Amino acid sequence: MLSALTLFLAIASCKPALAASTASGTFNVLSMNVAGLPEILNSNGESGDKTSNTMVIGQDMSTYDYSLIHVQEDFNYHATLYAYDTHPFRTATSGGVPFGSGLNTLSNFDWVDFSRTKWATCSDASESDCLTPKGFTFMRVRVDEGVYIDAINLHADAGTEDGDNVARTANIQQVADFIAANSVGNAVLVFGDTNSRYTRAVDTGIRTLVSQEGMTDAWVKHARNGSPPAAGADALLCPDGVPTNISCETVDKVFYRGSKLINLESTAFFYDTARFLSSDLALLTDHNPVRIEFSWSLTSSLRQSDVFGGPHGTYFNDLPSLPASPKVASVTLRGGSRLDAVSFTLTSGATFAHGGTGGNANTLTLASGETITTAKLCWDKYNSETRNFYAQLTTSTGRTVAAGTTTANCATVTAPSGFGIVGAYGQDGDEMDQLGWIYSQ
Repeated sequence: MLSALTLFLAIASCKPALAASTASGTFNVLSMNVAGLPEILNSNGESGDKTSNTMVIGQDMSTYDYSLIHVQEDFNYHATLYAYDTHPFRTATSGGVPFGSGLNTLSNFDWVDFSRTKWATCSDASESDCLTPKGFTFMRVRVDEGVYIDAINLHADAGTEDGDNVARTANIQQVADFIAANSVGNAVLVFGDTNSRYTRAVDTGIRTLVSQEGMTDAWVKHARNGSPPAAGADALLCPDGVPTNISCETVDKVFYRGSKLINLESTAFFYDTARFLSSDLALLTDHNPVRIEFSWSLTSSLRQSDVFGGPHGTYFNDLPSLPASPKVASVTLRGGSRLDAVSFTLTSGATFAHGGTGGNANTLTLASGETITTAKLCWDKYNSETRNFYAQLTTSTGRTVAAGTTTANCATVTAPSGFGIVGAYGQDGDEMDQLGWIYSQ
């Protein structure tokens, strides 16, 4: 897998001046538990050997050219899966049993900020969930210029014993809390093997994910008209073989939400089991692959640039706090050897400040009708971490403000016609680790 720095360079340094993104598009996602536990540990009850089954899974993933695939239980047959898949962007395996989490992503989209997180709570009450470091992965998927969607792949605790139920609820809550801390203001996708069902009274975690983080369950939307099954009701189990419709409930789920910037909507839900069968029409895994079709569009008054720098520090995003029709009164850049801080003061009186207190402060007060139209950033490594070293902002009248020190890695972005820079998003600490710009009409 490409390093985080390489990913940023691939996005940024090849284009000294970047154009605005398209305003809308479509994509799909696939969630699939590929049953990659070693045959000796778990046969899953399906016909065919696992190496052959995995080979067909990889071929089918390529044939149908899914936009974004999350796989679970991708353990000891990972090399075979990747040998027969052709997606251009794929995560590196974390290892087979007992070393890896079994979570991987195959994608037509690039991403930044990839990370793996182990569950804080696990249970061996009825399954060997503590045998491997199960948990979730996070990545910020780049759908288009300045259009990012946070994507989480998860595999929660299995089983229905008391210990399993407690662990699984804690798992989903851990994901919800992660989103609350790291995805403020962002569109989000969460999909994978939740091992949860709405009909189980004890499986409250998936309902919490919906209520706490404003997520929509695609199956509930398309199969249930937005109304989940009642807790404690009879299980809506899918039949053996290929489901004839989507009314049955699986533990493999897809949740999503849009943002103030991105309208994100699911347009169709499918169990893609029929696409993943052996030559004699046998199942390849004991889970029904779940496919969701999505449409996205940018809101009329907001845009973003790409992000530049490195995946370090604490996430921030001015987007949720912007008032309607924001206008910048002044902007301050702090820097010395590197870019220490960025802050905007709006005419409404709101101030957005990010970074530390080091360096020298340079402030530019905008005149009436003047907007910030262009931004230049330069980045490099410091203490083995990539961060921004320099920023320069230019207004519609040609005035500039700058701070920090230029490097060999620089990019310039220009606000779309009729838009101006009014805020920022990215990651910060004592300095500006990662930085992107928010445009408003």
